[in-house]
Amino acid sequence: MAGEPPDPAEAAGEAGNEQYFTPRPRSPHHRRQLRFLYRGQVLTFETDAGVFAAEKLDPGTALLIEALDPRPGDTVLDLGCGWGALGVAAARAAPKGRVLLTDVNRRAVLLARQNLRRNGIENGEVRPGALFAPAREERFDLIVTNPPYHAGRELILKLLTEAPAHLSAEGRLLLVGKGSQGVQFYQRWLTENWLGGSVAVRRRGSGYRVLEARPGPRNLQR
Repeated sequence: MAGEPPDPAEAAGEAGNEQYFTPRPRSPHHRRQLRFLYRGQVLTFETDAGVFAAEKLDPGTALLIEALDPRPGDTVLDLGCGWGALGVAAARAAPKGRVLLTDVNRRAVLLARQNLRRNGIENGEVRPGALFAPAREERFDLIVTNPPYHAGRELILKLLTEAPAHLSAEGRLLLVGKGSQGVQFYQRWLTENWLGGSVAVRRRGSGYRVLEARPGPRNLQR
């Protein structure tokens, strides 16, 4: 398609650095303490080298947290949870619901579990695995993700293709990305492929945008 942005994985080239979406990172441990305010409560976290945004809450995830609006009893999937910022916030926002956090990175999985306990979250669970494999055949009212764009366009499109099968009848996907990551391309793809559904920009900031996508009935039946 003319005018498509370059694939971020190809643009990255052979950097030689370990990627945060590797299952078993080998980076030396470097633990840090982070905190941020959410809905009047200070949430505290421990991070480590070898996981995404280990030094601070990245602006894309921060914008996605601002856009979080689950109902109190919603089921939520935090896909690619990292150290758990989104999942912990979602669990606070949906105290009568359930939140599943998943990540292929085993170090991230351990951190997310620790951070659920650290923040007193009892309605959250963390499972290891790639994409929707840990969710099995479950469906959710809300899927939230800041996906690993550097893993390549093929993986992101696989995520978007499989997402409707894990959404409830009124379920939504919230996805964050920026222009250099091809977020406009994925916005067009969702519009063209989630037939009968809807795609809207919920938040903008620092070059990022949060997309809210609802699949059409045909997608949900797949």
